[in-house]
Order: sequence, then structure tokens, then C-alpha cells
Amino acid sequence: MSASASGPARARLFDLTGRVAVVTGGASGLGEAVARGFAGQGATVVLADRDAERLEAAAARLRADHPDGGGVDARTVDVTDAAAVDACIGAIVAEHGRVDILVNSAGVVALDPVDELSPETWETILSVNLTGTFHACQAAARRMKEAGFGRIVNIASQAAHVALDQHAAYGASKSGLFGLTASLARELGPHGITANTISPTVVMTDLGKQAWDGPHGEAHKEQIPARRFAEPEEVAAAVVYLSSTEAAMVNGADLRIDGGFTIV
Repeated sequence: MSASASGPARARLFDLTGRVAVVTGGASGLGEAVARGFAGQGATVVLADRDAERLEAAAARLRADHPDGGGVDARTVDVTDAAAVDACIGAIVAEHGRVDILVNSAGVVALDPVDELSPETWETILSVNLTGTFHACQAAARRMKEAGFGRIVNIASQAAHVALDQHAAYGASKSGLFGLTASLARELGPHGITANTISPTVVMTDLGKQAWDGPHGEAHKEQIPARRFAEPEEVAAAVVYLSSTEAAMVNGADLRIDGGFTIV
């Protein structure tokens, strides 16, 4: 039975009332902003992150800001552990009855010249950003197929479209998301599930502000036609759209939120 047929009536655009949305990397930064976007549209939000302390703090903030929303849950999980991820998604379905939306925002970055990049750093970035995303997609897809509905949004990057200095591992990990997401879109589309990526420019989270403060940040802004970086809420709004019923025909796409930086 499809969720669109059995789910609650929706009176406004991008209403997510009755949906259950899982956000990996939800304890901070862009993941937390996406979770706020979902909560504002009435979804039950499940924050998943390996940092238990920050996770509980983020969940508490979200509950305080959205007391009348669909509810907030927090799950500690390391996305590099396939068995743990599958158990986490299973537990969410057992408690909430479904997983409608999965957003993979968990990620790490380390910037090194390509000739100095260590094998350990390479493996860590690929393990979290690409393999960890695969683990979550696989676990969620199994449950979404049973329900006949699903929305998967993977957070890529402008670094997957253009070469950036010292981004070899990060760019490779984010580029890999395109192949993964395209395969998901083709295989899962017949089951009422869409899969898309979003490729932001620098996002003004606390980490983004710290990393891009100073002359190098100002120089990068000058390369962006919009002459600024993205706000977390701008990226979250796009994720909300792709997760909605209204975006049912958007499948296998990449939405660049980069102010025109990657125009070719």
C-alpha cells in the first residue's frame, strides 16, 4: 500500500505531517538545519549521529523550538558500521512504524595536498562520506520498498563538480555519491522511492564559518556569481522540497546550491 494513498491529507505545499525523516549527521551544522526544516513542516524527525552528547543537545533544542511538531527522536550510530546502521533503521521502524525520508548529511573533511594525503585519511573520508552513506541508503531502502514510498537525499558538494585544491579525498567521496544515487534512483523508482543529491557551496554553519574565515574565504566569494556563501536554511529548504510529495517526479537529479560557482 502506498504511503501517498494512506498518508494524511496535505493542505499546504511541502507539508510533511505524518512522515518520519531520518537525518544522519543530525547533531550539528547542516544536518541540524535540515532537521529543523523537517520539523517546521510537521515531520517526525530522527537525528542520527555518532556524537551522543551533541546529539542529545541538538534534539533538546529541536524539541524546545517545535513543541507542537511531529516529535523528535535521537539515535547514536556510526554510519561506517553497516550492522549498526541496519539495526538503527530497524529500531526506528519498530518505534515509529516507518521511515519515509532519509537524508545523509554525515560527513568528514581533511584537506591535504594530493601528494601528501595519507592512506589513513583517504580511507576515513571515503568510509564516512561514501560507504557510510551507502550503508544508510541500503538499510532505509529495504524498509521503503516494503512501504512503497521513500525519499532519499544525499548531500554531495560543489567539490564533486569542480577541482578544488587539497580536496582529492573529499571530492572523490562526494563524486562517488552521484553514481550511488543514480543507481538508487533507477532501481528504487518503480517502488515509489526517489533518490537525489544536493551539491552546496560553502555553507555558513559554525564549521563553515571557521574554515572559510579570512582572506581565502573572501577570495572564494569573489569566484561565486552570487558573491556569498549559502545559509544552512537555504540548503535545508531544498532538501524539504526533494523530500516532499510535490517532488515525486524529481529522481536521479543533482541540485546545485552554489550561487553559480560551477556554471560551465
